[in-house]
Amino acid sequence: MKFKNKVVVVTGASRGIGQAICAAFAREGATVVGVARSDLAETGAAVQAAGGSFIAHNADLGTGTQKESHSVIAEILAKAGKIDALVNNAGIIRRAPAKDFSEADWNAVIATNLNSPFFLMQAVGKWWIETGRAKAPEGARLKLVNIASLLSFQGGITVPAYAASKHGIAGVTKALSNEWAKERINVNAIAPGYIATENTKALREDPVRNKAILDRIPEGRWGAAADIAGGCVFLAGGDSDYLNGAVLNIDGGWLGR
Repeated sequence: MKFKNKVVVVTGASRGIGQAICAAFAREGATVVGVARSDLAETGAAVQAAGGSFIAHNADLGTGTQKESHSVIAEILAKAGKIDALVNNAGIIRRAPAKDFSEADWNAVIATNLNSPFFLMQAVGKWWIETGRAKAPEGARLKLVNIASLLSFQGGITVPAYAASKHGIAGVTKALSNEWAKERINVNAIAPGYIATENTKALREDPVRNKAILDRIPEGRWGAAADIAGGCVFLAGGDSDYLNGAVLNIDGGWLGR
C-alpha cells in the first residue's frame, strides 16, 4: 500500500496502457484520478476492484492549449485536494508517408502528445512550488511520469509527427528535471516498446511488419499494457527519489538488440 492517502492522476485512462496504470496504482491503495475524453466507467470499476478509489475527469487534451491543461489541473485539485503524482499517458498516432503527411495530422499529434503533457506538468509544478509543497509532509516529493516511446530514440516508419512528439517528450523530461529537482520534483519517463494496444493494431495486422517486429524483440512477444504499469509505480514512488531526468526503456530488449 505504498500509495495509501496519495492522489495519482493518469491521462488517457479509459483503456489500454492508461487503464492498466490506473489499476496498478489502485492495488497500492491510491486515489486515482482518471482523465480521458471517453467514458471512464470501465476504468473506475477496475480501480475499485483493485482496492483503490477513483475520480473520473472527462477532458479533451487534444486541444493542446495551456488554458485547457491548466484548467484540468485546477479542477482536479478542487476535487482531490492535492496531486502526488501525474502520469502523462494520453497519446495518439497518425500514419502516412512523409511526403503526404497532412498539416492537420501533424498538429493533432503534437498537440496531444507534446503540448498537453508539458502544460499539465507546468500547471501541477507551479501549484507544487507555490502552494502544495509547503502543505505536504516533510520530505514529500511530486512525481511526474511521462510516457515516451522507442521513437524517442528512433525514427520509425511513416510516423514523423509521432517520432517528433516522443523525441520532444524525452527532451522536456530532461529539461524539467534539471530545473525542478531542487524543488523536490522528480521528472522521469518510460519508453514502452511494442505494446499490444489500439495504437499498434495496424502493425500487428500487417503480417510483414508484425514478423519483422517480433523477430527483433529478444523476448519474442508484443508487450502487454500491464508490463508498463509497474515502471510507472516505481517512478511515482519513494524508491525512485534519486532518479531524475531518466527515460526507462520497457521494451522486451528491443533497444539492446
